[in-house]
Amino acid sequence: MNATYTLQAIAVMAVVTFLIRAFPFLLFGRKNARPPELVLYLGNVIAPAAIAMLVVYCVRNVEFLAAPFGAPELIAGAATVLLHLRWHNSLLSIFGGTALYMVLIRTLFA
Repeated sequence: MNATYTLQAIAVMAVVTFLIRAFPFLLFGRKNARPPELVLYLGNVIAPAAIAMLVVYCVRNVEFLAAPFGAPELIAGAATVLLHLRWHNSLLSIFGGTALYMVLIRTLFA
């Protein structure tokens, strides 16, 4: 790939990203305009549904019937939940749970 192609690709991605982010404001930009109930409903349910799908994706290949019986995944998942309940900080929860999982699979469950 040459530099021109790369710059063009970056420009197209930047424009598309901007338009995607600007779309809700263009659509519902009037003052005191309330979005449709469907949009409000989707705004409330998409985040938890996405997190649930990520959890299922992360444990899909875990063998719970053979040693170590999914222990690193369960311990790290519980730590992630506890960190989030205590500090309400998504980054801390994600990085803390990931770091604990990596330590567990490299040391105790290696």
